[in-house]
Amino acid sequence: MPNLVENVLVEPLVGALQKETLVTISTVDHETGGPNVSAISWLYAPDERSILLAVKSDSRIVKNVVHNSELVVNLMANDSVYAIHTNAKVKIDRMDGVPLKLALLSLEVKTVRDVMFYGAKISVEPKFEKTYDVEAAKKLDDQVMTALRNYG
Repeated sequence: MPNLVENVLVEPLVGALQKETLVTISTVDHETGGPNVSAISWLYAPDERSILLAVKSDSRIVKNVVHNSELVVNLMANDSVYAIHTNAKVKIDRMDGVPLKLALLSLEVKTVRDVMFYGAKISVEPKFEKTYDVEAAKKLDDQVMTALRNYG
């Protein structure tokens, strides 16, 4: 059975990307030209064709996107693994409403591929917990996710 390919996010993926979710993203490294992979959780899909992403303004992710707009979001949801190929751009250098200096990246969905190997499914989606001040982490997460929704 061939893996599915879409040009938009299907409903279960939009839903998964409307709350804080652990994903990995891959960019093209601006210095080496090789892959750069990062784990993030501050992203939001306002619709089936776009994803908003908050990252530190001085991060390698931002530098990479400025040099090459290709960005892949790797998401485990809906019993499978998806590679969401996007065209990314820095929409805002410094987001309002959050205490950290975060950039807002706007990702235009190009293709969505189900990349789970044949004959398997994800039985438990990844979970994570913050290892620093739980109250401070929740407050910051709420601020960032609210800001992402407002920009969406």
